Amino acid sequence: MVSVYDLKPRFQKLLRPFCARLAAAGVTANQVTVSAAAVSVALGAAVWATRGAAWTLLLLPPVLFLRMALNAIDGMLAREFDQKSRLGAVLNELGDVVSDTALYLPFARIEGMDGLLVALLVAVAVMTEMTGVVAVQIGASRRYDGPFGKSDRAVFFGCLAVALGLGLPPGLWTEIVLALAVLAGCFTIFNRARAALKENA
Repeated sequence: MVSVYDLKPRFQKLLRPFCARLAAAGVTANQVTVSAAAVSVALGAAVWATRGAAWTLLLLPPVLFLRMALNAIDGMLAREFDQKSRLGAVLNELGDVVSDTALYLPFARIEGMDGLLVALLVAVAVMTEMTGVVAVQIGASRRYDGPFGKSDRAVFFGCLAVALGLGLPPGLWTEIVLALAVLAGCFTIFNRARAALKENA
């Protein structure tokens, strides 16, 4: 299933020289992981507090891009510079869920947005990542199957934030795209579970 996640190897290749410099400077994978979550929580708090002020929404795409870069870097530091640890594995999975929740749930506070649909989409996002992790428990690999994984959600919410930040008022169109995103998320959960079971079999 096609996903933005498929572009990750190319993205990592671009970041590898910078990652090497960070490792040489003594930066650890866990520090990068925590930094990504902290930046996400900070912006999410701003969106929540301002009920989606334009400047906070327009900051979302660059922060999402930064988060994706940091997520790629922490993985490379762990794998390629012998920084793997149990704590790192826990922080990596928790960091993703915390960041998604912090960045996306505040959309429910924006006037005119369907808060229930936003909350449902965030819940589906959490279940999507949980399904990917549960795959390991049954002997399969960590699943990142699409079509609506972490990277795809980032693109979706980034585009939504730009549209709202530029003044497009919420309405029927936001309800439709949110509902479609929920359906895509549900299919992703099914797809990851099916792939894990097939791999394990």
